[in-house]
Amino acid sequence: MTGGTGVITLTVPTAEDMRALGVRLAGLLRAGDLLVLTGDLGAGKTTLTQGIGEGLKVRGPVTSPTFVIARVHPSLAGGPGLVHVDAYRLGGFAELDDLDLDASLTDSVTIVEWGEGLAEGLAEDRLELTISRGAQDAGEERTVALTGVGSRWSGLSADLS
Repeated sequence: MTGGTGVITLTVPTAEDMRALGVRLAGLLRAGDLLVLTGDLGAGKTTLTQGIGEGLKVRGPVTSPTFVIARVHPSLAGGPGLVHVDAYRLGGFAELDDLDLDASLTDSVTIVEWGEGLAEGLAEDRLELTISRGAQDAGEERTVALTGVGSRWSGLSADLS
């Protein structure tokens, strides 16, 4: 794990490790948290979200909401639910706003895949995650850059160590 200027960079060797990172992140999350995920197709955004769903103990399965745009996964353990959004096919913030996420934002953990440039307006405090593939010969290895925005995430590096 490396950090600097508010960005923490993690190397994630396998899809299982990506899922485990999601479970670990879930331990830090609470109702009202917004996560904005960025990465190429197949980078691991949904795999990470599956781990978060597992850690939050929400009703599943957590699958990519590409065609339905958003899925709500209620908690099975009395914690926050998970709102999983795929903004890939949305034409702009107005279409994202039409999903009326504000209604569930305070009660749930909201994850927006492909949300860069769209979802930042949903909350002042958010966790932005950028997932990149490693070198061509690195196999499943990914790099995850986490950027905490706002006072909610000011202690992020300590939380992840």
